[in-house]
Amino acid sequence: MDGSGTVLSLQEFIASLDRATMPRILQVCSGVYFQGSVYELSGSEVCLSTGDLIKVIDLKLLSASCTDIASNSTYELPLDHKGLFKVVAEDMPYSSVEEMVGLLPVGVDVVGSFSFVTRTALTIDNFSMAPGQMLTLLSSEQGCARCQVTGPEGSKVEVRIPLGQCGSFYECQDEHGYLLREILSSERLRSRRFRSVMAKACGGPLVFSPIYQIEAIMHMRKNIVNFPSSLEVDVVDVTDESQDVEFVKPLTLPEVCAQQPRDTFPAVAEVLEAPEDSRHFFSCDWHPRLQKGCRLVLHGHGERSMLLASTPQGRKARQYFLISGSYGGRLRRKAREFGSVYELYVASGRATGLRVSATRNCEAVEEEGLPELGVGDQLEVLRCEQVELPAQGGKAKQKVEALVCRHITEDDDDNDDDEEDAEEEEEGRKGKSKKDLICLPLFMSAQFMEVISDKKKYSLAELGKDFLLPVDVKVASRDPDLEKDPLSGLPILRLEEVAVEPCVRASLLDKPQLCFDLPTRWLHMSVFFTTEALPWPPDQPLKLCLKTVTEVKEQFYYEFRKLTNLEAAPPPRPPKREMSVAKPKPLSRSSREKAKPSTSEKKSRSMSSSFCQLSMDSEKQKRNPPPPPPSEGTTDEPPPILPRKPEARRASITVPNTYVGAPKKNKGKTKGTCSVPMKYIFYPTPP
Repeated sequence: MDGSGTVLSLQEFIASLDRATMPRILQVCSGVYFQGSVYELSGSEVCLSTGDLIKVIDLKLLSASCTDIASNSTYELPLDHKGLFKVVAEDMPYSSVEEMVGLLPVGVDVVGSFSFVTRTALTIDNFSMAPGQMLTLLSSEQGCARCQVTGPEGSKVEVRIPLGQCGSFYECQDEHGYLLREILSSERLRSRRFRSVMAKACGGPLVFSPIYQIEAIMHMRKNIVNFPSSLEVDVVDVTDESQDVEFVKPLTLPEVCAQQPRDTFPAVAEVLEAPEDSRHFFSCDWHPRLQKGCRLVLHGHGERSMLLASTPQGRKARQYFLISGSYGGRLRRKAREFGSVYELYVASGRATGLRVSATRNCEAVEEEGLPELGVGDQLEVLRCEQVELPAQGGKAKQKVEALVCRHITEDDDDNDDDEEDAEEEEEGRKGKSKKDLICLPLFMSAQFMEVISDKKKYSLAELGKDFLLPVDVKVASRDPDLEKDPLSGLPILRLEEVAVEPCVRASLLDKPQLCFDLPTRWLHMSVFFTTEALPWPPDQPLKLCLKTVTEVKEQFYYEFRKLTNLEAAPPPRPPKREMSVAKPKPLSRSSREKAKPSTSEKKSRSMSSSFCQLSMDSEKQKRNPPPPPPSEGTTDEPPPILPRKPEARRASITVPNTYVGAPKKNKGKTKGTCSVPMKYIFYPTPP
């Protein structure tokens, strides 16, 4: 640390700083707190340690620090404080008019507000002033102080006193009130002591000092930091000694895209803050290298077309990829699988002429309008329309959304391939009956496989032009620019979503020719541009090889889908089924007469209380009905014993369990009562 400068507190230095001399470079000497610790002040994190360099670029007045000299207490006042303060007159005499006029406030109206008394006799231009004469300063101009003298009879005389006039002058107590903002804006007023106009005469004098919001640039910090000047930190001005110091300006990846012109690339940059929050997003080889201190070569920035792809669920773990639009491999379409009619409907809305084959048998349910399907039935999706279901129970017919398809036969395929019989094919289509059409309700659960006969190899651009996503593909030929294509060898790959991502194209310093794209929305990191030379001769342009495939993790897959894919409506529910309720059989006339209560029963019922009646009814509801009496053909034989072993082992030599001790009937019970439950004893099966 350079000790040539004067060490001051940060508050004192900023209060005496002339804004015309900014920017100023300060070095931290010591501090009470902020010793290597991070604190958040006004939305900015500030860490001040001994030896740190601070480049002050701007100041903004925040508030005032007020110190009561009598009680030695300090508090803060806002700038819009409404109270008035008056200047406390100094007790020490001034030896000249110039010394006294130098304490006048600048920038405020002081006419008639500053008075002084001479303790010595003065004679100026044949005008004599006796000791004790009070003068009011009007202005200071051309080396003279224009003053006003009040005579004994109230007469007022103006006199000009040279600034070099010596004597013994005392300041009179001024009753003029100043606002806090006026005091802080005047350097001469800030050096004076004040007393509140509303305070008592015994109130202690006050000293005001401004508190500024400091805007500065610091090493290895954000571009501009903000902190108050009231921090208890000692600093020294090292502006002259630090002219060659370069202050680092960290930039995030979005700031690199927005602020850096294209002619500044390629350039060498160093990572200041590693992308720790993205460790759950990427699983590629370059992501672990992005640590603090890693140096990169930034080749440029721009918007890139990115396509999200995934492998289907199976025995192996599912994989996810982010593919650049410049991928050079060739792809061949694969047949898609659909697990329901609704999935088939969604896919048919993105491509016309969709043909599928059923991979599971479906039984017909006439009440719900479900047709019969067999494995291998081929269908061509035509349209979606509302169909009526058969009426149930005499109620109105229900309408459901259904997918209208046409059965495809071998004759249809032959006619499609035969161009010479085009007219006969058209006449045959007109003569087809409605039996060739089948309606599949959208709520129907079925399984289909897409029927395709396309063997063409497509590029990513051709697939995006001719088909709508999602599309199932297989890599037919790998990307020749990639040393190892991770998509080659996968049995199937589903291309799901596409988005335009702002990216920064970069490469590692030790391998500058192997480039990769850094998506700015998914990598929260900061870098700064260095003055290091590029790692290749300036007269030899470097041939770049871009890694067009980036393997990502499952969390990135779902976050990407949230941003690019709108939530699809759920599939429709099946229609409500009519619950069949058995109607009670009508009673015969004799049964109805038996069911009628007699007169005595009616009388007894009328005499019973409602409480007893409710209790009896509730007990009847809770009580289970008695079992029916045993029929005449009932015997005491025990029920048959079920085999305990599966059907496949009926031929076992195990002896079945025997029944022992049949219980006797209880003859004391009347007919219709439940008999005592029978007990059975089972002996273990012999080995």
